[in-house]
Amino acid sequence: MKVAVVGTGYVGLVTGVVLADLGNQVICVDKDQRKLEMLRKGQPPIYEPGVEELLKRGLKSGNFTVTDDIAAAVKASEIVYIAVGTPPAEDGTPDLTAVRAVATAIGKAIDKPTVVVNKSTVPVGSGDMVENILREQGADPELFDVVSNPEFLREGSAISDTLRPDRIVIGAKRKEAAIKLVELYATLEAPMIVTDLNSAELIKYGANSFLAMKISFINALSRICELCDANVADVARGMGSDARIGKQFLSAGLGWGGSCFPKDVQGMVKTAERFGYDFGLMNEVIQINEDQTHAFIDRLEKRLGGFEGKTIGLMGLAFKPNTDDIRDAKALVIIDRVLKSGGFIRAYDPVAEENVREIYPDITYVQSVYEIPANADAIVVVTEWNEFRQLSLDRLASSCKGKILFDGRRIYTRKQAEEAGFEYHTIGSR
Repeated sequence: MKVAVVGTGYVGLVTGVVLADLGNQVICVDKDQRKLEMLRKGQPPIYEPGVEELLKRGLKSGNFTVTDDIAAAVKASEIVYIAVGTPPAEDGTPDLTAVRAVATAIGKAIDKPTVVVNKSTVPVGSGDMVENILREQGADPELFDVVSNPEFLREGSAISDTLRPDRIVIGAKRKEAAIKLVELYATLEAPMIVTDLNSAELIKYGANSFLAMKISFINALSRICELCDANVADVARGMGSDARIGKQFLSAGLGWGGSCFPKDVQGMVKTAERFGYDFGLMNEVIQINEDQTHAFIDRLEKRLGGFEGKTIGLMGLAFKPNTDDIRDAKALVIIDRVLKSGGFIRAYDPVAEENVREIYPDITYVQSVYEIPANADAIVVVTEWNEFRQLSLDRLASSCKGKILFDGRRIYTRKQAEEAGFEYHTIGSR
């Protein structure tokens, strides 16, 4: 099929290169000339395992092209994806400015049967909004359908999630439009849920809000474990063994972050408010998440007798491994607290350093995890990169001034750390 994807961010680019690799003719659209130039050279503007390989393959085959001309892309395609950002406004309401702008441009260009697919994460009613914009711009209602097709990608495994989804959700008003998407995704052989527009839009918010709630729940239990000398890992194992609960998203840590959970949970709350429902449960989920990081920093600060004049080594900066995304990354919270208290930071991350450097250019960045301990009064594990799991704790401890390890991701055992000479602190146990 002939497909246009407007937006070459995380969702748009992954969607584009995968569809091209499946044999479709894909045009990715973006107004950022720097991004377009990088893409033409086979250089993805985001870090995501597998994207560069698919991008180069798509360019070589001719199945993947890029342009800044939305009108031309729409006229050349039968399916057009809207995959632009919907960041939260100051009050947490999703900002649909980019969605409206793209819908306006698409509406002016439609001149044949076209399925317009909202891939961006949007609140309930956005499909109707896009449809109204298309009509206002003169698009013949008989020539287009608006479909909601939310993404469920996890950063770090987005390619495999796209190729092997556990479900594909399609929300549409007309059966013919839904069938068009069913045909596009048929080669994936994944379960398909075909429903109405509003239900499809709510599924995305509902799924991410529930997962965020599960993480906040185990993190709240981790705080109780610290108070009563229990072990949150054993508690999670016992809970997760119940098939009704499941093991996933029961890993206690510094809290959830990234591009999806923060804005989608806020979006869920604001959607509920718009329809007159006070979703107090999700407000508590947000508060628990915020408290979790600061409670951990409080323990570190207390142990060191304050941060003034102290050097803290950070293992990891990205909000999770296998990505350079630092949106709502807990490392930023730690850096801010330490610097404002008169402390210093030494940090290492395999791929996210440059993104953090734009915000904090004056902290010390090192090129190896083993360079972190130099002059460090304490080391904090912030991101659970695989290379951190495999390093030599003996070597790390040998050059650490304070020999204090705060493991914010529970990637080591107390026995491992103490045998290496560290004083060990973690989440969910004393």
